[in-house]
Amino acid sequence: MTILTGAPTAHESADCEPDYVQLLTPEGERREHPDHDFDGDDDLVRTMHRDMVLVRRVDTEATALQRHGELGIWAQLLGQEAAQVGAAHATRPQDFFFPTYREHGVAWVRGVDPAHLLGLFRGVDHGGWDPAEHNFGLYTIVIGAQTLHAVGYAMGLSADGCVGTGDPTRDACTVAHFGDGASSQGDVLESFVFAATYDAPVVFFCQNNQWAISAPIERQSRTPLHWRAPAFGFPGVRVDGNDVLATYAVMRSATDRARSGEGPMLVEAYTYRMGAHTTTDDPTRYRSGADVDAWRRKDPISRVEAYLRRADAIDDAYLAALEQEAADLGADLRRRCRELPDPAPLALFDHVYADTPPELLEQRDAYAAYLEQFEPAAPATAEVAR
Repeated sequence: MTILTGAPTAHESADCEPDYVQLLTPEGERREHPDHDFDGDDDLVRTMHRDMVLVRRVDTEATALQRHGELGIWAQLLGQEAAQVGAAHATRPQDFFFPTYREHGVAWVRGVDPAHLLGLFRGVDHGGWDPAEHNFGLYTIVIGAQTLHAVGYAMGLSADGCVGTGDPTRDACTVAHFGDGASSQGDVLESFVFAATYDAPVVFFCQNNQWAISAPIERQSRTPLHWRAPAFGFPGVRVDGNDVLATYAVMRSATDRARSGEGPMLVEAYTYRMGAHTTTDDPTRYRSGADVDAWRRKDPISRVEAYLRRADAIDDAYLAALEQEAADLGADLRRRCRELPDPAPLALFDHVYADTPPELLEQRDAYAAYLEQFEPAAPATAEVAR
């Protein structure tokens, strides 16, 4: 028996380059890779840059709104914009995303109104958008559960003949987003088993931001996370998650592979959570400022801007207009957040069951009778509220 030794640890500092696919350096210079190439043009790069800037503004405004008591909590995105925007742009409209609670960048690219995200964290709705409209599922709070949902949906795509037909408008796959912390959950490993067994057309997209709240990645895995995939029978690849071009290229390849019927794949986007886990978290208690500063020098937006300037694809006037667009978006979100109506109390009984069981109907009626004691009050039913 041969025992492999000298394997790298799962965690590297910001000054130690891990082995990953990178097509754009932190200085904004293009790189070649033997297996992955960015086939887009500068118009696509400019579009992704705009999306990243606007998504960061959404994140900034939501954080400020929480600090002012307008949101109950917010899961910050800062530093992970490239991983999410690049992954979303690499897919087709018929592909279905299964997010965690931090995929604000994917939601933006998929056309989800960011005010719906605010409504969820404000606690005034029960989801906020129609998953079928955007092929983007509702945020998942149960850590790792969405990976099983993604595999089940992918198995359904195969059963419905939506995989491997060669029709680019029909063939589809799913994308399961999760973080390095969720990779320690049993649900994720179980989803790997089912995906491999049934050759499910699913791409597991792990944003390794190196912190599961306060637990560093080296306490979760002694080897890089993408090394787990071959043990389950499918390939894994690590990409520079702060490089939107590389993320796009790797995800384009992975989703094409899944749609063609070649089975699942794990993409580990190696990035860094520059903000807090959520607005209830204080990251200064468990990580060093020097590490954060080093990762700021790898900012995903700055490197794309540097590249576009070198390519003469943007100028100061363009960036000024984009800054104004972001400011207008922020002002609009602040206003719309404060105008979000409180939910009708009895709305929590809606859309739970296709056929509501008698005991739940009894609870609803009892709650309605209780609310009638406080007349006049806000409408008790969702229909009146609407």
